Amino acid sequence: MSSLEIKVDHVTRVEGHGNIVALLREGKVDRAILQVVEANRFFESILLGQTFDQVAHIASRICGICAVSHSCASLQATETALGIEVSRQTTLLRRLLMNGEQLSSHALHVYFLAAPDFLNLDSVLGLLKVDPEAVDRAFRVKSTAYAIAKVIAGRHTHPIACVPGGFTAIPSPEALEDLKQRLADLWDDLWKSVDLYKELEIPDFQRETEYVCLRQSECYTFYGGRIVSSDGDSIDADDYTQAISEYVATHSTAKHARWHRDSYMVGALARVNNNGQQLRSEARQALAALGLTPPCCNPFINTSAQLVEMVHCLADSIATIDEILGLGLRAEDVSELPARAGRGVGVVEAPRGLLIHDYTYDEQGRCVGANCVIPTGQNLANLDADMRAHLAEIADRPEQEIRKALEMLVRAYDPCISCSAH
Repeated sequence: MSSLEIKVDHVTRVEGHGNIVALLREGKVDRAILQVVEANRFFESILLGQTFDQVAHIASRICGICAVSHSCASLQATETALGIEVSRQTTLLRRLLMNGEQLSSHALHVYFLAAPDFLNLDSVLGLLKVDPEAVDRAFRVKSTAYAIAKVIAGRHTHPIACVPGGFTAIPSPEALEDLKQRLADLWDDLWKSVDLYKELEIPDFQRETEYVCLRQSECYTFYGGRIVSSDGDSIDADDYTQAISEYVATHSTAKHARWHRDSYMVGALARVNNNGQQLRSEARQALAALGLTPPCCNPFINTSAQLVEMVHCLADSIATIDEILGLGLRAEDVSELPARAGRGVGVVEAPRGLLIHDYTYDEQGRCVGANCVIPTGQNLANLDADMRAHLAEIADRPEQEIRKALEMLVRAYDPCISCSAH
């Protein structure tokens, strides 16, 4: 097709509002971008002047899907700034919380947002007609994942029991045993999900890029660690500003980012590419069943990588509950914590990738500086680059097919657009 202009207003089956703009001139790609058109929400300014015990509750409101991730990154930053040490019990409970959020968010994307693309359906309503049991599986996984957050943190969306230093309430051994059984009951659902995805036809598109995520020596991490790049660098979280450069793009209300190259990718595919050897054995089995051999350079594989992580999180959650119960649950006093001046950086792996919260507090424990680096914002430049490269490969196809392919590519990144315009 020699010349073509495509404009998709408000891409469907993503969180938030974004537009695709693509232009071909004489068969050459002139432009291919995702316009982020969400109004800025100014959360970093809202945090200024807030006391340290309120910051995480406000920060979790950045997103309703990954509220646990924002809460945990925020708590890490505050605790580092104030010199607060947390117990092994608190670390394990937060790890369990993060696993639950990965399970719930990935299930949403794997089944409700992405699967219709691969099955040539318009929406999950079509999937409900052709395979209602698949939709039931998704709901069972999400329901159990939500139960993790309810048991540990009081509720999933904007958790209330997570506070600097620990938790205001500790779950009972009986509640954790019940949760462990509910998780074990999901194995059949996840293996059937793997069976579904290994039969799907994934678009064959390859573009080598930089992959960035957290890494810990002891485990496949979603909670804390060093920031690593597939290009070879590893940095402390405190030094993120020396590596990750955020910048404003004229077509987006969300910042973009670069490191060694003009763009990089974060999220499930980046984590599996960089840390796949640390996956639980069950997740490595899922990886093999799906025919994936990291490193994978096809962004459409990101959804399959999310499914691999779901298997990992299920196995890791069961093991983590066993470790928590083995330690013996005990209440911890988090009522009186010292306020002091200081700066702290918190890092977690949200479902969509590396999430950074950076706070500065004054002597009264009030926030006087805040910066949040959002996964979707970090992905935007890489998504634009993928769109340009993919459009060049499919430029000779019918317009409707090109439009669908570009929408599929955007959805493969599982963007959280409102989050990015924080």
